[in-house]
Amino acid sequence: MTVIISGAGIAGLALALSCHQANIPFLIFEKAPELQPLGVGINLQPHAVRELFELGLENRLDEIGVRTKELVYFSKTGKKIWDEPRGVYAGYKWPQYSLHRGELQMLLYRRLIELGYKVQLNSSVTRVLSMSDSEVTVELVSPEGTETVSGQVLVAADGIHSVLRKRLAPHEGDPVWNGAVLWRGTSLARPFLGGDTIAYAGHASQKFVTYPIAPANADGLVLINWIAELNVGVEDRRRGTAYNQEADFADFFPKFEQWNFDWLDIPDLMLQRQQCYEYPMVDRDPLERWTDGLMTLLGDAAHPMYPIGSNGASQAILDARVLVREFLKHGVTRDALLAYEAERRPATNRLVLANRGNGPDQVMQIVEERCAGVFNDISEVLTRQELEGIAEQYKQFAGMQVQELNDRPSIITEELLETSDLEQRETA
Repeated sequence: MTVIISGAGIAGLALALSCHQANIPFLIFEKAPELQPLGVGINLQPHAVRELFELGLENRLDEIGVRTKELVYFSKTGKKIWDEPRGVYAGYKWPQYSLHRGELQMLLYRRLIELGYKVQLNSSVTRVLSMSDSEVTVELVSPEGTETVSGQVLVAADGIHSVLRKRLAPHEGDPVWNGAVLWRGTSLARPFLGGDTIAYAGHASQKFVTYPIAPANADGLVLINWIAELNVGVEDRRRGTAYNQEADFADFFPKFEQWNFDWLDIPDLMLQRQQCYEYPMVDRDPLERWTDGLMTLLGDAAHPMYPIGSNGASQAILDARVLVREFLKHGVTRDALLAYEAERRPATNRLVLANRGNGPDQVMQIVEERCAGVFNDISEVLTRQELEGIAEQYKQFAGMQVQELNDRPSIITEELLETSDLEQRETA
């Protein structure tokens, strides 16, 4: 009952570790010749952190990340619009973490290796060769040549540029760009706003986001993630294809050069950069289905979304956990894939569309439209009811209501692990 996993990013590795927990055999393939801690900062929301804790990773997350205490929105003039507690400080039973995407991927990878598994690197699952009611065979390409691999299901966790997604959307083309560009950097600097805060400043067409992503070093310095975002317009075709390109400060720094606020000197932080790369703000249109026979999509292959609301990695982890739960209930079968999709596709499709509407960041745009970011008392611009309403609506979309999450049973319960008899189910 082997599960073939294409892709060893956060989604694929979370699925592999969850399969181990459920004693489900798997093979995992990754096209990169080696795994490196690439990328910059991300956030893990409490519902996803809960799942990683249940995989035994609590202490390891504390070693690489920061337990986020609050999120604060500011106008383009540095005036505070709204703040709200996060994670355990908001009443969740689990924290929110700010951390380096690559370090999280390597943590999951190292854990998988410790458990005795192997990720077959430099190996790409390029296409489905055949599929019956109970077996799928794929083509695997590596420097050694081409071979075939068979399993009971195939899970495409191969990212926003998924090769296997094309089986479901052959004419989809490139990811959809909205005209915004993100320059994402990290700087080693003194902490700001207490050292455990996510700060947003600006509005829809010019935004700055920053937060610490690692514990302080011996000198009291922390690795701070920052994002400068500008809407340059879709007519600038080069920007729509500039993935992981070294940043040219002339493209964005002048727009933020005067953003020196009493809570943070933004231009100074930028100039202390260790790295900075350029990315287009892209996603893909939601699909009408994720599953084709014995193949389904997971993570960014299924629902690439704008990095608004800090939900991409979290939703990928939830995907993995729900899929393995359905394996335990239905066996490693098409029925499990369909049950997983029935729960996860509508939920993530709503998030993709909500993020296109600027998600919870919309509070900054409303302030910009109403007063150009200049005010003495935010209550004269936005009522507290409006502020709370925007935040709460997004939590509902993301499945992050505090009491509901705290009261909700685990996705993969101990009872399910103890009572599921996959071997009998597979041979029935």
